[in-house]
Amino acid sequence: MDPPCTSESIYNLIPNDSKEPPQPPRYTSVFRPAVKDDMKKFKTAMKTMGPAKVDVPSPKDFLKKHSKEKTLPPKKKFNRCVPKKPPVPLRTDHPVMGIQSGKNFINTNAADVIMGVAKKPKPIYVDKRTGDKHDLETSGLFPKYINKKDYGVTPEYICKRNEDVKKAQEEYDNYIQENLKKAAMKRLSDEEREAVLQGLKKNWEEVHKEFQSLSVFIDSIPKKIRKQKLEEEMKQLEHDISVIEKHKIIYIANK
Repeated sequence: MDPPCTSESIYNLIPNDSKEPPQPPRYTSVFRPAVKDDMKKFKTAMKTMGPAKVDVPSPKDFLKKHSKEKTLPPKKKFNRCVPKKPPVPLRTDHPVMGIQSGKNFINTNAADVIMGVAKKPKPIYVDKRTGDKHDLETSGLFPKYINKKDYGVTPEYICKRNEDVKKAQEEYDNYIQENLKKAAMKRLSDEEREAVLQGLKKNWEEVHKEFQSLSVFIDSIPKKIRKQKLEEEMKQLEHDISVIEKHKIIYIANK
């Protein structure tokens, strides 16, 4: 039986009024013509890389076979007639015989041993009960440094520097003395400086003893004033003592 024809289908009797919806228009930028004009205006051939500056190779200079291999040095003529070593002696050649020496090697060796200086044994140390020996000089146990001839001797450059410092100090002291004479200044001696320092310390002890004797409860204005005064005196004495101890050379004005 033949298949039914499509024109005889029952669905063809129903009118088909459906239509495909129209496609929306595609978006087009308003700057598209301006961009095309700019591309045509500024675009040039080989703008980024620049023109080719390398000469085009000639077709005749093509790469040949074995052209990049290393060439060997030129050959030298080899002469086999030139001997490199002395010839081997013949069977008929005999060594020189009958040569004798009158030297007595036994006596000579004995005399060399007797007259020679005894060899000093190499210092070693043993650190195990099995008797393993090690070199003492390279172990760090042998006092090599303190046995040097110049050990403990002040180097010459330090002596020279100390002399220069001493000379500079003397020149400075002379300069200060001259200026002090002009400015009527006097330098305190070591005894005077020590006496002033001991006097300041004694005064501080007296003020401190008086400060310790104050009452525990300070509830009046005179007591507060007394305490503040003692604290100021102690602080001033401590400052003077620190200044004198810090400076060994002190100058005072002559009256």
